[in-house]
Formats: sequence, C-alpha cells, structure tokens
Amino acid sequence: MGAQRAAAPVLSGVVPPLADSYFPRVETGFGLVDVLRPGETIVLANAEDSDVPGVGKTQLAVGFAHAVWNNRAVDLLVWVPAASRESIVASFATAAGELDADHPGEVADVAAKRFLDWLSRTRRRWALILDDVTSAADLEGLWPRGASGQVVVTTRLPQRELASPDRKILGVGGFSRREGLGYLNSRLTGYPDQRIESLDLAEDVGGLPISLDQAAAVIMESDSTAREYRARYTERHRSTAGSLIDGCPSSMLATWSIAVERAHQLAPAGLAWPALSFAAMLATNGIPAAVLTSPAACAYITGRPSEADGTDQTLIRSAYANLARLGLVSLDKASGVRTVWLHPAVRAAVRAYLPRGDVEQVVAAAAAALVEAWPEPGSGSGAGTLAAQLEQALRDCATSLRTFAGDLLWKPDAHPLLLRTGMSIEESLLANSAIDYWQSIASTCAHLLGPGHAQSVQARDRLAAAFESAGQMADAMSVFEAALTDRERNLGADHPETLTARVNLAHSYEAAGLTAQAIAIYEQTLAECERLLGSGHRDTMAVRASLAAAYQAAGRRTDAIRLYERTLAESERALGATHRDTMTARSSLAAAYQASGQTREAVNAYQRVLADRERASGPDHAESIAARSLLANAYRLAGKLKDAVSQYERVLADRERTSGADSPDTITARGNLAFAYRNAGKLKEAIPQYERVLADRERVLGPDHRDTMTARANLANAYQVARRFNEAIPAYERALADSERMLGAGDVDTLTTRCNLATALYESGRMNDMVRVLRRALADCEQYLGPEHQMTVMVRENLESVTAN
Repeated sequence: MGAQRAAAPVLSGVVPPLADSYFPRVETGFGLVDVLRPGETIVLANAEDSDVPGVGKTQLAVGFAHAVWNNRAVDLLVWVPAASRESIVASFATAAGELDADHPGEVADVAAKRFLDWLSRTRRRWALILDDVTSAADLEGLWPRGASGQVVVTTRLPQRELASPDRKILGVGGFSRREGLGYLNSRLTGYPDQRIESLDLAEDVGGLPISLDQAAAVIMESDSTAREYRARYTERHRSTAGSLIDGCPSSMLATWSIAVERAHQLAPAGLAWPALSFAAMLATNGIPAAVLTSPAACAYITGRPSEADGTDQTLIRSAYANLARLGLVSLDKASGVRTVWLHPAVRAAVRAYLPRGDVEQVVAAAAAALVEAWPEPGSGSGAGTLAAQLEQALRDCATSLRTFAGDLLWKPDAHPLLLRTGMSIEESLLANSAIDYWQSIASTCAHLLGPGHAQSVQARDRLAAAFESAGQMADAMSVFEAALTDRERNLGADHPETLTARVNLAHSYEAAGLTAQAIAIYEQTLAECERLLGSGHRDTMAVRASLAAAYQAAGRRTDAIRLYERTLAESERALGATHRDTMTARSSLAAAYQASGQTREAVNAYQRVLADRERASGPDHAESIAARSLLANAYRLAGKLKDAVSQYERVLADRERTSGADSPDTITARGNLAFAYRNAGKLKEAIPQYERVLADRERVLGPDHRDTMTARANLANAYQVARRFNEAIPAYERALADSERMLGAGDVDTLTTRCNLATALYESGRMNDMVRVLRRALADCEQYLGPEHQMTVMVRENLESVTAN
C-alpha cells in the first residue's frame, strides 16, 4: 500500500483545530508526545468514578496530533471520528484509498482490513487518533496495531470498557490548581484587577477546561473581572443546581447559560440562540459550512425566507463567530467539511433547554438543510478524499439528527434525508453499514407506512442491493425475489418497475454464479422489453447488453457476439456513432471478439473505438488514451508486436503530457511498454523502462506498496531473461523479503516470487541455494494452498526432478 504522495507525510481525516485558548497542561496533560512510544496505545478516559464531561480529552489528542505532524515525527497521521462503527470503517477505507488508489470499487470493509494489515506490517512511522469512541463493540476487529504506530483513543466510556493488557488507560480530570490559575491569567489580560479571585473561580468550576474557557470569554467580552463573574456564577449555579441534564453537570450548565446570554446580545443580536439550536441538532465532531449556510438553515436562524444575495449567509457566519468567541462552539475556518465543532455537553444543554414547541421546527430545518447541502447521488461526489470526508460528515450529522428526532422525520412519510443518507452509505461502499441501515428503514417503513407503500418497496430494493454489495447473495436473491413477486402482483407483469425488478433479480443470480437462471430471466425480460418498448429503446439495449455479458460468462461466445453486434447496430442507429452508449457497445463487442480468439475482428473494433473516442472527445481525453491502450493490447495479443510497441509508446507519451510523470496511469503505461518491449525481444529497451517503473513506484508509492514489490519482481525477471543474474537474484531476494513482510508468507505473490527466485538460482548454477529455496516454497504451498493445489503440485514435481538428478 502506498499513495500518490505517500513518500511524503500523509494526513488522512480532518484534525480538529487547537482551541484559540489552548493551554499546555504541564501537570495533567500526561506529555503524550514523550510518553507514547511506537507500538503503544493510550486511551484517554475520564478519571475513575467520574463521568464529568469537558475535561479536555479531545484537545489533548488534538495537541498530540498537531505536535507529531508539525514536527514531522510521523509519515502518516490519521484522525478518525469514532462515534460509530460506520464512521470508523469509512475513515479507515478513506485512509486506504489515500495510501493506495488502485482498488476502485473495493468494499469499505475490505479496504479497512487492508489498511489495518498495512499498519501492522509497515516500517513507516504512523499515528492514529480514534476520537470519541462511544461503544467498545464498534472497534471489534478494528483495533489498529503495529510496531511503528502510535494510537490515541478518546472516550466517554468508563475505563473498564476499553481496558486491555495492551492498552494504557489514562484518567483525565480538570486542570490542576496551578494550571487553572495559569490559564485564567493567560486569558484575562485587560487590566491587573481583572484577574483578582482567578484561583477561586478555577476552583468554583472544578478546573473544567470548557467552563474556564466560557468564563474567561464572558469576562473579556464584557470587560468585567473574575470577582464579578464569580458573583454571577454563584447566583446562576444556585438556580441551575436542581437541573439534571445527562452529559452536562450543573457547574457547566451555569457557565454555559451565562455564555449563551452574552452571545445572544452581540451583533447580529438575537441570532446566537437559534444558530446554536440549529447546530445542536447535528454532529458534535464537525458540521459542514454548506449545511449551516444553506437556505433552510438561514431561514430558520434569521426567522425569514433566505435572501439570495448572500446577506443572510454573512449574518449566520457572524453568529457562529460570536458563539466561538464565547466558547460555545469551535470554528475551523480552513475546513469546509467540518467547520463548526460543538462539545457534547453544550449540545446536551441546548437540547434540554430547547422549548418543546420549537423542536419540530428546528428538526425540519436541519433535515432540509442537510438535503440541500448533500451532493446528488451519482454526481461524482464519492470520488476523492475531500468528497469522501464530506459524505461522512453529512452522514454523521444525519445520524445525530435521526437519533434525536425519532418519528419527526416520518411525517407524513419518510423524509428525503433518510433515503439520501442510505444512498450515501451505498455510494461510499459501506456494505455492512448499508445492510444495517436499510433493514432499519425498511422495518420502519413497513410499520408506519405499510409494506406496499412506494418508500417501503424502495427500501427493500436498497436492502437487496446492499446484501449484493456485501456478497450475501442468498439474502440478496431472497429480497429481490420477494420484490419481483410484489410488483407482479400489485403492478402487473408489464409494468416498467416490474421489468426493473426482474433485471435486478437476474443480476443477483449472475453475481451468485447462477448463470443459467440469470440467462433465463434476462431472455424473458429482453423479449418483454422488445414487445413493450421496442428493439431500439435504451432500456431494451441495456437488457440485451446484460444478456450478452451473461452469455459470455457462460462460455456461449457466439451468442454473446451476436447480441453485442445487435446492440451496437441498434445503438448506432438510434444514438449515433459517437454517443457514449454506442462506443461502450463497440468496446464490449471488441472484448468479446478478443475473448473468442477473433483477434483480427478485435483489432478492427478497437481501432474504430479509438477513432470514435478521439472524434468525440479529442486525442488527449483520458478515455481516448485508454482506448489506445486497449488497441495496443489487442495488437499484442494478435502477435502484431511492432504495432503494439508503437501504440504503447504513444500511450506513455500522452499520459506523461496530460497527467504528469508521477501519475499512476503514466507509471502503468510505462510498465505496459516495458512488457511489450520484452515480448518483442527488445530487452535492451525493456530493462531501462522496468528500472524507471521501479524508481517511480518507490518514489511515489513507497517501498511497502504492492505495486512497488511487483515492479521489483518484474525488473528481476527482466534481468533474469537477460541472464544478468548478479542483478536478478538480489532483486528477487529484496522483492521476496518485502512481500513476506507486508503480505505474509502465504500470499500468492510471495509464493510466486519465491519460486521465481528458485528458477533464477537454478539458471545461474547455484543448485544448493535453489534446492533450499524450493523446499521452503513447497512447505509454504502445502501449508497455505494445500497439497493438491496446482501450484503445490508443480513445485513438488520440480523439486523431485532436481533432487533426483
């Protein structure tokens, strides 16, 4: 695993900002940077027998993260919002993508495991923070470990719930007396008398950093003194002492309420409370700016329809800036993904004091704002790190709102936010989370709306798709079969939704390997589409293409080619030669020709695909360059090596010009050219290209990336073919050592590299070394693949042959 910039330090996730009033805790901060050693995990929890919030656990973790990053003490820093298992898996999957973008379509759970495996094996220095773990079960099977890594966990859970021999639990309390006094003295700098009774004030609030922050902010904002604030605090604490709010003790409630009153007075007057109420509906670990300044948010906070000239957005930003000045929220102006942070205790207080009559209104506004800020499904929002982070932040906010709102999001039926959240989970390839989510939504839909309601049907469809994405094909087929039966009974066999349900069922059969059943349903559906929609309808052509693919998977290549040819003809007639669907149909036909050994027809088809792509998008478009690469491969398979080399050279030049030398596509193109040179017997040209590929992979991806190890093995093989054994054998040995360390002895790449090393030793005449390596290869193959595996049998036969001689 590596990254396009993995050779440089990589930051994954949104690290919260250090509070403007951040104060180093020399006596109670544990000195995490010095105390936490590689290979260790520290859990920051409340002190024993204490559940008081606001002691600064997250800020301690933030201080650690900023210190190791700014000092370049780590090569990888990962910040994980850990309030749910979904968020943890999504963050791990995002980190995996940043370290290795070569797994498109990979399910998030698989990516997360791959990331954890990498952490456990890499020699690169890394630090990972799991912030606000709310359930020990969420981390089952997801605890990060590795000799090169440092892990910091913050949690409100009792210490015993995360206790383990391999974790150090640190109980975090408030400031010490000295720290409390130092903190207030550093904040209250208006005039000397302002600090009188600072130590008493620190003791009044129990040394809680959040309460001291709010108290100091009010004193400075109102130009008063610690003594005057103490009098006000004492009176307020007396009046709130009987208030029992889970997650917000009465001492904090007093400083919070005083800060809210002051913020509400600041210009623009009257907006602080509605702004804080709105934020309290959402996630505490960062709310996207687009949500807070959406039309729905502006209308609720200002109490009038949103203005289109941006005036309201300016007012809203000022209101949140005032809240930040008073210690009620934190702002990260550099992040549009997680812009406003709200302490859980502040959120608990706001929700408790929110008038009952206002709850439904603010819930509706928050739900509408999330929908307005959410990119449309399929808009490309799921691609890229920032987009993935935004999706997760929006899901965190939606989860918080859904938990608080309950049935308010089901009046009169499911709010669009509920469906959009599920689609985001799917788009992010969180298959297991999607199953849990859609099961919950489908159950609630059936209970509140009835099983035949359109939203109930939609939820069941999404549940089936989630089962399919997770590889739970039996469950997927069961739901798809029920969905088809429901639609046939309620809508009729010819209804478009029934046809769609039939296609979904066929697809699930195909994914489960039940090709014959899939083909039967595709054939039935195609006949119905041709009868109802016509042969040239796009839906008909889509079903025909799916049936062709099923024929090809079943080995019925002649039938597949016939349907692909028909689809291409219909698409070309209805949509034109350069329409995307037509070019896709032609490319599918070319691949079918190639798979059936019709290399001349495949070359001709790929030539036409390239010409159409270039005519439609230009020669420098990524799809045109990809089409040229496919043509080069077709030439190679057809034995036209001179033409293949020429096209691969052009692809590499185009990739370097349009994407840069360090682009993964460029490096892959160089590797393809090296392979073509080697196939053409041009080892003199091939080896420098293989050497360049390895150098690029190592620089861009790092030495631990699988592609880097593959590049080293490919170079070793080229040296071997050129009989440069003094270079081939060390390269194989390095590739083997790296593969065994990062992938394990039983990985197929490790086994293959060990066998290739044995071959190189044999060809170089080092027979004793060859026998030793081959014996180890046989032992590993028998252990990891089994004694009857094809590779095991081959290694055994080779070993018996050389030892017999």
